[in-house]
Amino acid sequence: MLPEVRTALDQIQSLREVARSKMDQLAVLDALWGDLVSQSANPDHEEYTQHRHSLAEYRRAIEEVIQQRLVERGIRFPVGGLEHGLIDFPTTLDGRWVYLCWQSDEPKVAYWHEVSGGYAGRRAITAQEMQRLGRLDDPARHEDSALDF
Repeated sequence: MLPEVRTALDQIQSLREVARSKMDQLAVLDALWGDLVSQSANPDHEEYTQHRHSLAEYRRAIEEVIQQRLVERGIRFPVGGLEHGLIDFPTTLDGRWVYLCWQSDEPKVAYWHEVSGGYAGRRAITAQEMQRLGRLDDPARHEDSALDF
């Protein structure tokens, strides 16, 4: 799955770079004209409108890539994940939900953390944990079945 995730992150990064360029151009126009740039009589109004429209399109494209290529596959960005290339893959470990944690500069998924732990709680996946990861698809179902004697 990592090759697809890397491709999606590269696509997002490319879209973000173009969007940043549009934001920079809008900032220049805003610095030159202030609120006057939004008036139709302003000589730079058309350029301003085009940049705003383009920026909105790039934002939609980024959201679409995130939704279709990551979120719909169960992959999530933790807080700051988009900016730092961090991805969490939900799985189970010993009957509880945890996240496999991967950063875009890492060659493979080699870390995990508790759902509430975040990046600061990352731990290297041990060989023993590797054997126990993903054994239960639904921890809630496992907890219920433990009550059935």
